[in-house]
Amino acid sequence: MYLKVRAVDVVRVPPERFGEDLHSTVKELLAERLEGRLDKQIGMFIAILDVNEIGEGRILIGDAGIYYETTFEALVYRPKLQEITEGEVIETVEFGAFIEIGPLDGLLHISQISDEYISYDEKGKRLVGKESGRALAVGDKVRARIVAVSLNEREPSDSKIGLTMRQPGLGKYEWLEEERRREQERKSERRWCVKACVKAKA
Repeated sequence: MYLKVRAVDVVRVPPERFGEDLHSTVKELLAERLEGRLDKQIGMFIAILDVNEIGEGRILIGDAGIYYETTFEALVYRPKLQEITEGEVIETVEFGAFIEIGPLDGLLHISQISDEYISYDEKGKRLVGKESGRALAVGDKVRARIVAVSLNEREPSDSKIGLTMRQPGLGKYEWLEEERRREQERKSERRWCVKACVKAKA
């Protein structure tokens, strides 16, 4: 999920930037250092939104820069277990599909797509259900649940997020729409049956 967080960090302002506006400089330096970085506790930094407070500058012996303790607000992405998320299929392989969820990708294993047997159509680059013929391909939009999270701070792209669609209300958008239409049809039929029974009794 996306969150707005308040954090504290120390920012080094190099001597060549001393004449610039301090607030803008600190915000820019924070963005350069943090945006795209992953922290297991906080999440992945997407954007530095604002700098709330800049403390008094400190100078270290042998260093021409000035260090400022800074309180700032940032937009982060933090995947949570059991969270329902939406994304797009960006790749299909024999063992499942990779789903882009925010700035990270999740793996939807072939066993977690649906209750039916799923096979990989290598020619069409699709995952296909044996009984229903439903297919999952690149570009499809899906709703899934996060069931495993293993974040890698050093290499964010190596982070592992496991997904499932084997629960009610989850799946490819088209499948969900089909189920919604069928449910509406069933409700209409039940209403018709009730009305017919009432008339018959009368």
